[in-house]
Amino acid sequence: MGPTAVGKSSLALKIKKKFPEIELLSVDSKLVYKGLDIGTDKPNKKDLKENLHRLINIKSPKEIYSAVDFYKDSVKEIKNILKFGKIPLLVGGTMFYFKLLLNGFAYLPPSNPLIRKYIFEEICLKKKKKLFDILKKIDPDSSKKIHMNDIQRVLRAVEIFFVSGGFSRSKLIKSIHVKLPYKIFQFGLIPYRKDILYNKIEKRFYNMLNNGFEEEVRNLYKIKNLNSSFPSINSIGYRQMWFYLKNKCTYQEMIDNTIKSTRKLVKHQLTWLNNWKDIILINDNQIDILINKIKKVIEYNK
Repeated sequence: MGPTAVGKSSLALKIKKKFPEIELLSVDSKLVYKGLDIGTDKPNKKDLKENLHRLINIKSPKEIYSAVDFYKDSVKEIKNILKFGKIPLLVGGTMFYFKLLLNGFAYLPPSNPLIRKYIFEEICLKKKKKLFDILKKIDPDSSKKIHMNDIQRVLRAVEIFFVSGGFSRSKLIKSIHVKLPYKIFQFGLIPYRKDILYNKIEKRFYNMLNNGFEEEVRNLYKIKNLNSSFPSINSIGYRQMWFYLKNKCTYQEMIDNTIKSTRKLVKHQLTWLNNWKDIILINDNQIDILINKIKKVIEYNK
């Protein structure tokens, strides 16, 4: 795991080539969406074809993919990988997903497509603040932990209340958790110098623009009923470009806001990592050290 742009994906491919027994599993809330390629810095078609990445390109941009969905899908994929005698290597920067896998999953009611569709279309699409106001009334504890702009989690928390027959998310997550019954080794790739990573972020985004990011978002913009309230579009880069296409900001403002938001995300991710338990942190200029540590883990546990 590690912050955005630190080099996780390229490192994962190097590890995969060195150790054929490894299978890659993506831990990224945006890579699940088809059509979000350039702005997510998704592995290219050649790499995806030669090296299977599970949980990439499994949803359309109009679908809502929750943390609960990820938990269920990833557990299923891990079992499948192990069944064939392979070793799962989970790679990504969505820290909440990692936390969910490591700490366990509370017994929350399954999603109800009809209720979720009603909440999303009748409340969320009209005014997201109204949805958050509902959450504050039915589950004040969750409203303090979930940001109003995190529509996906707000929506899920409100849905849980109605599906469960009036039980709040905050009460239900205090129930018994299910933890993965595996030996887990955690490695974090962190920047040797944050200023270098920030420069890399800026350069990377300009490369995305040169590689057709605007056209990619324009194609998404043409999809009927898709808008910035959907989790696929309400993400860094896509949200800012979407606003630019709607003439809500200038082109330069779009660039500045994207880079600023990405830096903010990196700070948030590094805070998570610095407080993470049982993790081996390696600087991004010490890739060989990390690969050797992984090699020892694989050889020792054969």
